[in-house]
Amino acid sequence: MAKASTLNFEVTTLLDQAAAQFRNLNTKEPGQWPALPKAAAWLAVGAAVVVAGWFALLTDATDELEAARQQEPQLQATFRDRLAQAVNLGELRKQKLQVQEYVTQLEKQLPGKAEMDALLSDINQAGLGRGLQFELFRPGQVQVKDYYAELPIDIRVSGRYHDIGSFAADVANLSRIVTLQNLSIGPLQARDASGLLAMEATARTYRYLDEVEIAEQRAAAAAKKTAGARK
Repeated sequence: MAKASTLNFEVTTLLDQAAAQFRNLNTKEPGQWPALPKAAAWLAVGAAVVVAGWFALLTDATDELEAARQQEPQLQATFRDRLAQAVNLGELRKQKLQVQEYVTQLEKQLPGKAEMDALLSDINQAGLGRGLQFELFRPGQVQVKDYYAELPIDIRVSGRYHDIGSFAADVANLSRIVTLQNLSIGPLQARDASGLLAMEATARTYRYLDEVEIAEQRAAAAAKKTAGARK
């Protein structure tokens, strides 16, 4: 019993001494605190840093998890699309070949630079073959596009209504692509009883670019892109 009482007395004394170190602490001068309050303060600060870091890491992980959840439906849709393409790969390849053949056929309808004169002659002969009189046949300035060149031709022909209609159909049925735009049909002259009409239109024909022109177009596009990037 005496030994137990002595032990209780020593524990109580230690607790009183520890509690005494926390009394009357000057918060403005923590460097002068006793050893026990200093150690407790360091432990508290360390625990706060650990807790703050843990919550920061947990927040980043939560954000990443939420972002992954939001991407999940899109990824699933992409997977389904790719799966459908894989299943229909053979059919898609057939469609690609069909498109390539169609593009090749269209390219064949575009004359080259050397064939333009023959095409202009075909347009002229189509009108003369229908008995029309050309009052104007004036090719304009060639307009070079990305993959082709366009040549506008201002024309004015006179003749009977059915002949003008047949001429328009003949132009549309040429082996090369020619379009008639801005058509205007009216009497040849005011108070003309002959029944002759005049048609004014802009015929546009197209040709493919040769290798030199394609290289020039690519160089111009690259220079334009570089100039835009510098701005």
